[in-house]
Amino acid sequence: MILNHLIGIYTHPKEEWQSIDRKHESYFYALSHIAVIALIPSIVGYYSAAHLGWNIGAGDLIKLTPQSALTMAVAMYFGLIAGVIALAFLIHELANAFEAKPTYTQSLELAAYTATPLFMVGFAGLYPELWFVMTAGLVGLTYSVYLLYSGVPILMHMHQDKGFIYSSSVVTCGLVLLVILMASTVILWSMGLGPVYVH
Repeated sequence: MILNHLIGIYTHPKEEWQSIDRKHESYFYALSHIAVIALIPSIVGYYSAAHLGWNIGAGDLIKLTPQSALTMAVAMYFGLIAGVIALAFLIHELANAFEAKPTYTQSLELAAYTATPLFMVGFAGLYPELWFVMTAGLVGLTYSVYLLYSGVPILMHMHQDKGFIYSSSVVTCGLVLLVILMASTVILWSMGLGPVYVH
């Protein structure tokens, strides 16, 4: 089953990492996991933007036209998948500097399961209040970082100390990747591909 590690990474993460390390299903399996999980923020994002409206603070609700919201949701879906694949590539390349030789499957598994809590934060969009979504996002990010630090020694077969430094490098690269994705979004919006609001 595609999502059979989902509950384990929340209830007993270290044991689940060991299970993932023992099985190593396939590259496609890890990709399928992220393809399914990425649907959550995309679908919820569409629904909240087109039908619920966002409350940023004082003032009216902010809504997008259904067509604009759908375009944003599709772009978000493929952007999230591309982001995880890019993170997996960075994980794989960084491992060489730490004398580890993971396969691309191991690298994608680490990226996919580490990103899962962040993608699950998408459910917070069902209550589209900025403060609530930001709080949920912070919790999701914190747990994703914890999963990374706990998973690296197991999945990459590194000593705990070296794994900590490697994980910190991955977090840094992940933040740079996030900034690049955000900058790309701003550039696309400035080219006329931005959201269309309901007035």
